[in-house]
Amino acid sequence: MQRLFVALAIPDPVARMIAPIQSGVPGARWQSREQLHLTLRFIGEVADAATIDDALAGIDAPAFTLEPHAVGEFGGKHPHALWAGVRTSEPLLHLQRKVESALQRVGIAGDRERYKPHITVARLTRTPVGKVMDWLTDHALFTAPAFEVSEFLLYSSVLTDDGSIYRPEQAYPLR
Repeated sequence: MQRLFVALAIPDPVARMIAPIQSGVPGARWQSREQLHLTLRFIGEVADAATIDDALAGIDAPAFTLEPHAVGEFGGKHPHALWAGVRTSEPLLHLQRKVESALQRVGIAGDRERYKPHITVARLTRTPVGKVMDWLTDHALFTAPAFEVSEFLLYSSVLTDDGSIYRPEQAYPLR
């Protein structure tokens, strides 16, 4: 079984802008450079990645530009993640819908969560809400250089005690 997800790679100039905001929160496990990505769809454990590869290879979508902008958190009163967002992008949402549809056609159950494009910058464990709010306030004006998205990737994920190890398995070009 392989644990898979579909995502966009984050270019080095954006990763360099994220690095300085990765501090100052107790209980945060900051994502390494290799862990930074923008998820299009988490798939989970699968026995046959070839079917998923075939479905993703059939996606036809245009290349586009993304602009990292703002920060946020998931979990509310019990925060579990900090993230950097991107400005609203119809081409990104279009690609994400195509990925979702392709995966459903090959039997992957639909995602129940509403899609929220983001780059996870930290996972949190028992972090006081006040410290999260301080971080959000300190980095509310976060931006990074816009970048061209010319492909999306299928990644595998291996869970370890030191965090997940992500490996690109296949890249799919955008036109």
